[in-house]
Amino acid sequence: MTRSRVLILGAAGRDFHNFNVFFRNRPEYEVVAFTATQIPDIEGRLYPPDLAGPHYPQGIPIYAENGLTELIKKLKIDEAVFSYSDVQHEYVMHRASEVIAAGADFRLMGTEHTMLTSHLPVVAITAVRTGAGKSQTTRKVAQILRDMGKRVVVVRHPMPYGDLSRQAVQRFATYEDLQRHRCTIEEREEYEHHLEKGSIVYAGVDYEAILREAEKEAEVILWDGGNNDLPFYKPNLHLVVLDPHRSGHELRYHPGEANLRRADVAIINKIETANPQDVETLRQNLRAANPGATVIEAASPLLVDHPELIMGKRVLVVEDGPTLTHGEMRYGAGIIAARKLGARELVDPRPYAVGSIKVTYAKYPHLSSLLPAMGYGEIQMRELQETIIASPAEAVVVGTPIDLARLLHLPVPTVRVRYELQEIGQPDLTIVLKRFLGGG
Repeated sequence: MTRSRVLILGAAGRDFHNFNVFFRNRPEYEVVAFTATQIPDIEGRLYPPDLAGPHYPQGIPIYAENGLTELIKKLKIDEAVFSYSDVQHEYVMHRASEVIAAGADFRLMGTEHTMLTSHLPVVAITAVRTGAGKSQTTRKVAQILRDMGKRVVVVRHPMPYGDLSRQAVQRFATYEDLQRHRCTIEEREEYEHHLEKGSIVYAGVDYEAILREAEKEAEVILWDGGNNDLPFYKPNLHLVVLDPHRSGHELRYHPGEANLRRADVAIINKIETANPQDVETLRQNLRAANPGATVIEAASPLLVDHPELIMGKRVLVVEDGPTLTHGEMRYGAGIIAARKLGARELVDPRPYAVGSIKVTYAKYPHLSSLLPAMGYGEIQMRELQETIIASPAEAVVVGTPIDLARLLHLPVPTVRVRYELQEIGQPDLTIVLKRFLGGG
């Protein structure tokens, strides 16, 4: 049998999942390589043999995507499978054009071939863009389910930036688990806030194995999505968060538009800080794309732990990394809080940036008076710390979901800015979840 030679285009998440659930045990396909983008230092690694399975005793190499045309020709690729998220539709088609011009087929995989099924109820929370507000929505949903007496386990979209074999199935219940798994800043941003609320979190690489472990201690599985990707588990209830600060993006980004069209419940978040016309445009786009969705409108009010450390001070604002970089936001909760509370100056961190932090500013020139919390490894975390220390800030305003002072040694005080989801009007999440579980 002639095997179709496959290249999977990814970013250390959806790509590995698509391989595991569809290609790994199919002898008619030979996955020759993965490519990597978005996340630093992924290329050059190997998808290990113990995860790749018996058809791949040598494992599968991971290359940088920027040599795509040459790679397709060199490896004699028959089919390239696009497997990452939060990119413009036009970007996807540019990649498709490059693949087709190089002589291969281009493929986007659908939900029926990539979603795993649980014997438990699954509530999935995804978004149309990264940074729309999935984190506070997931926390709120988890709390409501716990208040209803349900044992909830959160399964987080993958973030495997270390030893893939050791990260195949990860369980987090305490801060010590974060240390034991040597979690990066990006991983902690997604796990720590759940642990603070008492939720158990699973993540890793092999999401079928993860699901079977999570099912042993849960009554409800809560899928906490990453970027604007589709769920890995087939949801019985699919909640999708929309962001009016980027109105129109819900129809222009992949696979966020697919989430929009699949949503059982659409949550229009941040309406208290958005332009009313943008909110109305978002409502119209939602009605046109998915008229059957239940609509919840919500705010994300800020909570600041030490506002007196901001007023009249020169502050450096650190915001969630992915939201600012490929999420394309120019500000976040930290900037809003610093301005609202009367900071004397927002320090521009660019003159003090070192190493990969400096490279990040060159790659994302829309960033200015804020610092993305880049920390995909120990070296980058040190460079983030050095950048902060070199700045003339009198305080650091932390707009990420983690306690940055727990990880970095800083000479100035830190102020945490957090937000919680607050529904406006009816229906709200409690009503929706009670209906879903048959309690109202």
